[in-house]
Amino acid sequence: MSEKIQLSKEELRESKPSRHEYLDKPKIPLIVVLDNVTNSYNIGAFIRLADAFAIERVIVCGALTISDKKMKKASRNEAKWVCVEYSDCTTTSLQTLLADGHTLYSVELCRESVDYSEVTYPPKSVLVLGNERKGVSEAALKLTHQHIHIPMFGMGNSLNVSTAGAIVLAECANQIRKNSHV
Repeated sequence: MSEKIQLSKEELRESKPSRHEYLDKPKIPLIVVLDNVTNSYNIGAFIRLADAFAIERVIVCGALTISDKKMKKASRNEAKWVCVEYSDCTTTSLQTLLADGHTLYSVELCRESVDYSEVTYPPKSVLVLGNERKGVSEAALKLTHQHIHIPMFGMGNSLNVSTAGAIVLAECANQIRKNSHV
């Protein structure tokens, strides 16, 4: 009889800080700004990603009519561990972050965008991801320091916003964690 290979929930918990310790633990100085992302499942997925990588916060921007039930289902209730802010205006939020010394990256295929994996992300980075159909708004694009994209080698031109976010967020968070020793 073979031993089970997967870790149990109890074994996974052993390597985690307590809930109280986690809330006080420093987070990676990385912020995700969702520019008019409207799908509750996508917003929930970003909350889950923010928890997984222990990033500073998620700012959800735009006139939202999100379903708390769908968002909680997608985030698996991890919103209680993540700083989530809501803003009516993406540009106002980005201007505040710029004034605070953050470097802004829009995840959008543009004429001057570069491969996300070729960027060196400094601490205090912000990833701006856009609406499911329209992408990052022109106003937000004008405020960001650099436009980055994920190379696409198949026939499709884009990925779901939460999938694209997961790819770029993993690279960015791992670089910042490695270089700032968080």
